[in-house]
Amino acid sequence: MNERRLIIFAVVLQIVGCLFFVTPILLGFIGVSLRPPPWQIYEALELVSALALIIGLIMSFRFFQRSRKERDRAKLALKRASSAFAEVLDDRFTEWNLSNAEKDVAMFLIKGSSTAEIANMRNTSEGTIKAQNAAIYKKAGVSGKTQLLSLFVEDLFEENN
Repeated sequence: MNERRLIIFAVVLQIVGCLFFVTPILLGFIGVSLRPPPWQIYEALELVSALALIIGLIMSFRFFQRSRKERDRAKLALKRASSAFAEVLDDRFTEWNLSNAEKDVAMFLIKGSSTAEIANMRNTSEGTIKAQNAAIYKKAGVSGKTQLLSLFVEDLFEENN
């Protein structure tokens, strides 16, 4: 059985178990009375319903544990990817012989910041940032922000293949 079917099965078990215990209460609340089955059958149904709830609870707990492990693996993979991206950035910036100021500006460019935003964050004029952008693009051998970013995306794909 695949995981989705197991989850559906666990949910159905819990619903059936709950309905068994809740239905007589709800019917009594609205004034409907049913003739109860013989006590042996009722206790057998109670036992089956309780087991269904317990099995559903155990399955739910296992799915929860599995999803936590998968989340932790995904977090670790993201952390590794972030680290790999930082290494790629550092390697490229060193290769292009960027100054510290150009490295900062390049980071802001890669993050998607505008010229005005970068100038504001660095307490400098937009003209200075434009000049630094031009220097970065020239050293990287690209003509703009999109091409600059694509260099890093390509590097990451090459590392993962």
